[in-house]
Amino acid sequence: MLPVVAIVGRPNVGKSTLFNRLIGSRQALVDDREGVTRDRHYGIARMGDKEFMCIDTGGFEPNPRDDLFAKVRVQAEAAIEEADVILFVVDRQSGRIPADDQTADIMRKATQNAATMHAKLILVVNKCDSHSQEEEAAEFWGLGFESMICVSAEHGRGVYDLWEAIEERLPAPFSAPEEDEDGEIRIAVIGRPNIGKSTLVNRLVGEDRHVVHDMPGTTMDSVDSVVTVGDRTYRLVDTAGVRRRSKISDQLEGFATSRAIKAIERCHVTLLMLDGTEGVAHQDARLAALVEDRGRAVVVLVNKWDEVKVDPDRNVKTVMHEMERRLPHLNWAPVLFISALTGKGVGHIFQRVEAAYTEFDKRIATSELNKFLQSAVEGHSVPQKNNNPVRLNYMTQARVRPPTFIVWSNSPDAVRAPYRRYLEGRLREAYGFLGTPIRIQLRKKRKPGEEKER
Repeated sequence: MLPVVAIVGRPNVGKSTLFNRLIGSRQALVDDREGVTRDRHYGIARMGDKEFMCIDTGGFEPNPRDDLFAKVRVQAEAAIEEADVILFVVDRQSGRIPADDQTADIMRKATQNAATMHAKLILVVNKCDSHSQEEEAAEFWGLGFESMICVSAEHGRGVYDLWEAIEERLPAPFSAPEEDEDGEIRIAVIGRPNIGKSTLVNRLVGEDRHVVHDMPGTTMDSVDSVVTVGDRTYRLVDTAGVRRRSKISDQLEGFATSRAIKAIERCHVTLLMLDGTEGVAHQDARLAALVEDRGRAVVVLVNKWDEVKVDPDRNVKTVMHEMERRLPHLNWAPVLFISALTGKGVGHIFQRVEAAYTEFDKRIATSELNKFLQSAVEGHSVPQKNNNPVRLNYMTQARVRPPTFIVWSNSPDAVRAPYRRYLEGRLREAYGFLGTPIRIQLRKKRKPGEEKER
């Protein structure tokens, strides 16, 4: 699972600008007015082979003036509790003010002890655009933290030093063992709030183990339930509902989103629930992209199908067309129409999960793959690069969960996305892989004697 880095501080110190700088895109809303960032914002930051989940919190108000800022403060405190590394951002331009001291005191109380705080916290003095301005930032040492770095989030100055400091504090990456001794399949149940996730888990477990309520956002954490069917054990993780940030009003839902992402990462198969009475929503597409990006097997469940009968314009064909248009990145996922409330179609879920897991864990022999590669190239050759032929020389499977293939070529950069999609399509035609993403990596074929020279 990805480690978590939380960016906290009082309003208008440049937290969202720093967040955008770390994740490499302008996802967070940036504005000079105080309090623009209301809810925590999540993004994946990558540097080389290192990556972590970055959380941009709302402004940390030590003494909230109204209920809104009180909720923002709870969000930030939740982020502090969740984070492996904390970036406490202050503003060099405004200097050290009482609010910074009050925020520092609150953060000391939020961490378990002084040693833990100093090990995980980095004081980041923002808006330091020159060496002389870094000298002005010396007053912030008075806040009592052991590590301080001066940066200009807007211009990138000092950010590399910050990256190094973050990397030093990141815990060793955790990954579930590829082979589970007990043969357990871990299943994450995800979807927008009020879509019937807890009702489905209760139905699968056979008892009312999870709180079910028609108010969106009842489930605020991830809960495990273990079910045995025949000789197979399944661990169901009912995650908190995930909704668009603009719709997040509860002070804990941002924290729940982080837990949902972690639940996806530690599971083998994801059950993505859609609302059959509505069209495929934008947030459904974002969740689908997240699952595909994290490389998890997927079974799509179209829930509330018992209610669709009253709408003559909604049928299987209509929903499948919506999914083709809004979820093209999951065109390989099986779809099951169910009603968690009445139990319609629920009995087929474990069968679909088992099939998806089998494909997720499938391995193809190298000799078979090279016969496949030869056939694929003969059917559709790789476009040339600068009038020079591009050759695909060799193919092997590097790993499973998800199935990952390596193709050696004389010019890997010339094998563009359309041809990779062609290879993926041919792989699925030949070997199935229904319900699992596929990874295809291109590598440069070494020339004879190149390895010896190195």
